[in-house]
Amino acid sequence: MAEIYLAGGCFWGAEKYLASVRGVTQTQVGYANGTTQKPTYEEVCRHGTGHTETVKVVYDTRIVPLDFLLSLFYEAIDPTAVNRQGGDRGVQYRTGIYYTDAGDLPVIQQSITALQKKLDKPVAIEVKPLDNFYAAEDYHQKYLDKNPGGYCHVGQDKLIKASSAVVNPSQYPLPEKEKLRAALTPVQYDVTQKSATEPPFQNEFWNQYKPGIYADITTGEPLFSSADKFESGCGWPSFSKPIDPNAVHEKADNSLFRARTEVRSRTGDAHLGHVFNDGPKDKGGLRYCINSASLKFIPKEEMENAGYGYLLGLVE
Repeated sequence: MAEIYLAGGCFWGAEKYLASVRGVTQTQVGYANGTTQKPTYEEVCRHGTGHTETVKVVYDTRIVPLDFLLSLFYEAIDPTAVNRQGGDRGVQYRTGIYYTDAGDLPVIQQSITALQKKLDKPVAIEVKPLDNFYAAEDYHQKYLDKNPGGYCHVGQDKLIKASSAVVNPSQYPLPEKEKLRAALTPVQYDVTQKSATEPPFQNEFWNQYKPGIYADITTGEPLFSSADKFESGCGWPSFSKPIDPNAVHEKADNSLFRARTEVRSRTGDAHLGHVFNDGPKDKGGLRYCINSASLKFIPKEEMENAGYGYLLGLVE
C-alpha cells in the first residue's frame, strides 16, 4: 500500500471519484498545506488559512500504480484552472499533488510533463511535499455516500469511468513520428493520422469473430474485446463498448455536412471511427463503428505472452 494526497476542488466530489478507482483502498478528506493547525471548515473557507481541500488516498500499487492513479485524477479536474474547479472559487479549491515519499516525485513530474504536452495552457496543479494534513469534520467524510443527492462538481459519467478503469495508459506510449510512419501501412497511416475511412466490407476485421482483443495499431493500448463485437451490417467492425471507457475519447465531427461523434484513442490520439446510438439495446444501445486499419488484433491464445493477460477475463 502507498498513499498520496490529491486536491481536486470540492473534496466531496473528489473523494467520491477517487474512492471509485479500482485499487484505492481508503480515502479521507481534509485540509492540507495551510498555515494553521486543526482548522475548521469555516476557517478554511473564510479566514485565509492557505489550506486546500484535499483527499488522502491509500492505494494498492499492484492494481493502480501512481502514474495510472494520476492519469485518472487528471480526468476529474480542469488541470489549467487556478484556484477554482467547477463552480467553486477560492484558494481552498486549488488543485494539488502532495507526496510523503520523495521517491514519488519523479513519477509525478513525468506525469505532469506528459499532461502538459496535451494542453495549450499551462498546468496549474501544485506539486509539493505534504507539509500538513488535518482530517475534516466527520460530516464531510464520505459525504456523497451519506447524501446521494448532495452537491458534486464531478459528473456521474466521470464516476462511472473511474470505476471502470482497467488500462494503464503509461504502458502504451506513442512512438516518435518517424518510427510510427515506418511501422504503419499507407492505409493505416491515412486512417489513424489523417482521419480517413477505409472501404466497408473490404477491410480486415469487419466479419472476424475470433476471441481476443483489439488494440490501437499506433500504441498497442487495448481498446475493444471480441466479447463486445457484433454484426451491424455496416461493413466495419462494430463494438457495443470499449474495454475501458477512459481509453477512447469522443470528439464532435461536423464533416460531411452532418453531426457525428468521432472516436479517437487515448495515448495515440489516433482516429478510430465514430460512435452511434443505433447499437443493440440489450448491450447499452451504442455502436462503435471502427476502422480495421486503426486496430491490431491479439488472439486469446497469444494475449498472455503479448502482455495482455490481465484482460483475459474480458474475453473468456
